[in-house]
Amino acid sequence: MRKMRSPSAPWRAAALLATVLLVSSATACGNSDTGGSAADDGKLTLGFSQVGAESGWRTANTISIKDSAAAAGIELKFDDAQQKQENQIKAIRNFIQQKVDVIAFSPVVESGWDTVLKEAKDAGIPVILTDRSVDSADKSLYKTFLGSDFVKEGRLSGEWLIANAKTTSGPVNIVELQGTTGSAPANDRKKGFAEAIAANPNLKIVASQSGDFTRAGGKQVMEQFLKANTKIDVLFAHNDDMGLGALEAITAAGKVPGKDITIITVDAVKDGMQALADGKFNFIAECSPLLGPQLMDLAKKVDAGQEVPARIETEETTFTQAQAKEALPNRKY
Repeated sequence: MRKMRSPSAPWRAAALLATVLLVSSATACGNSDTGGSAADDGKLTLGFSQVGAESGWRTANTISIKDSAAAAGIELKFDDAQQKQENQIKAIRNFIQQKVDVIAFSPVVESGWDTVLKEAKDAGIPVILTDRSVDSADKSLYKTFLGSDFVKEGRLSGEWLIANAKTTSGPVNIVELQGTTGSAPANDRKKGFAEAIAANPNLKIVASQSGDFTRAGGKQVMEQFLKANTKIDVLFAHNDDMGLGALEAITAAGKVPGKDITIITVDAVKDGMQALADGKFNFIAECSPLLGPQLMDLAKKVDAGQEVPARIETEETTFTQAQAKEALPNRKY
């Protein structure tokens, strides 16, 4: 007797074929490049444009952001602007095109961001400013600012100088190494310092020029200061790296840094703290680069539509020589 075929067999074969075709189609779609847009895998995607790698502070800041993104399970699209605003604007537009969930960046300078920030707003992508602010009158173009009070850092530096300046022999001549021209930390630190020292008419800024936040720039400008000014009593550098470059110029000129010339800087990175512990610097106002964990927390909140404060400041301190010696063994950056 001939064996009868199960009536369900054709249906099972058809169902199997349909399943294979469906899986193949899904796999092909998942591997296709749709123009670089962020993958819709449920993972938050953060586009971050960094100023560059001009200093030890910036390097520590970048490491903090990358490590924190990995720890938070956030996909990070990172861009190095190499200290050029046009590079940052291009990066932000690329992030918009890729449809990232959140954009964060540390602006090279304060001005000139309204157009690209409006493009991000129109695309429905929230923006977070980190470390440096912008001067836009339209505060709706970004969700929040995370960083330091640069005016306060300059003011604390000036107040320390007033308390410790030797004014018995007449005017105290100060030279100032400014940060990148037009940047928020350069503008604000200069403002805070000038306001503080105005309380003592003997304190005079005799030269002020940008060293672009780099060690090489600090050395070069300090060499010019030393040639143009026969009497320099104090150096105020807007960051440690410029101060460290200035040390080389001061030593080469036959002067003793920290003694012949009082040196005040901002940041408190490890190299700067070592110079302070060694007595080559005299005072540092801290500016912490470890913003990564706070940034990732903010990115999650703004992506979820939660309200966040318009400005979030990091907790920081100041250091004298004794305090630097105590803090150095545990310094992470």
